[in-house]
Amino acid sequence: QVQLVESGGGLVQPGGSLRLSCTASGSIFSINDMGWYRQAPGNQRESVATITNRGSTNYSDSVKGRFTISRDNAKNTVYLQMNSLKPEDTAVYYCNVRLRRKSFLSELDYWGQGTQVTVSS
Repeated sequence: QVQLVESGGGLVQPGGSLRLSCTASGSIFSINDMGWYRQAPGNQRESVATITNRGSTNYSDSVKGRFTISRDNAKNTVYLQMNSLKPEDTAVYYCNVRLRRKSFLSELDYWGQGTQVTVSS
């Protein structure tokens, strides 16, 4: 089995910072792309940032320059450093990992349980 465990969410004031972590564990053969997505009440789930297995990154326009995605392949972990947080960043944040399981040929997407980020004064 494969599990993704997220941590790092919480309540912060505007302008504050948080760092989210997501660690994959289990019968994993290899990990491809990783990313962070978020969903605010009344909104669709949207991509925040992604990072390939080669380290190439992409960010949504709304977070560009404020958020940084990174990964530690040795730890099967993806991070999201969030700076200069705004109330509009309030959402449940989910990590997504595309990986190949041991004894499987196909890659599949796995999702973390979600962590709440609330930015409010």
